[in-house]
Amino acid sequence: MTEVLFYHLTRRRLEQALPDLLGRCLERGWRAVVKCGTPERAEALNGDLWTFDKAAFLPHGIAADGYVERQPIYLTAGDERPNQAEVLFLVDGADTAGHGDYQRVCDIFDGNNDDAVQAARERWKAAKAAGHALTYWQQGERGWEKKA
Repeated sequence: MTEVLFYHLTRRRLEQALPDLLGRCLERGWRAVVKCGTPERAEALNGDLWTFDKAAFLPHGIAADGYVERQPIYLTAGDERPNQAEVLFLVDGADTAGHGDYQRVCDIFDGNNDDAVQAARERWKAAKAAGHALTYWQQGERGWEKKA
């Protein structure tokens, strides 16, 4: 079964936390798909990843950039996986029926939004019922802390 990791944002926004998580994937030689709630959000995150740190670079793109099969990080609002990614990031409440297509699914949700927390709980229950291996991480003073 797929390993599903839930990341509970409490201290930093998605735009601040996502680059670190994506960087860890690339360090391990993994490709990633970031599935957003809307195409507009995918475009916005695409721009954010170009400017998050002047000293760092995360190779990434969206469909409009072309060469999607070559992108180590592909951002979308759909369920496509043109880069044969091992890791799927779900952001902004995005969900997928394709957990099994990936080795790891990272569900990142905003802990300051009650609706987002409740929706993440429902996704946790569904992933658990499907038999996936689950891990829960929460932002703490020293970074991500494993809670379950």
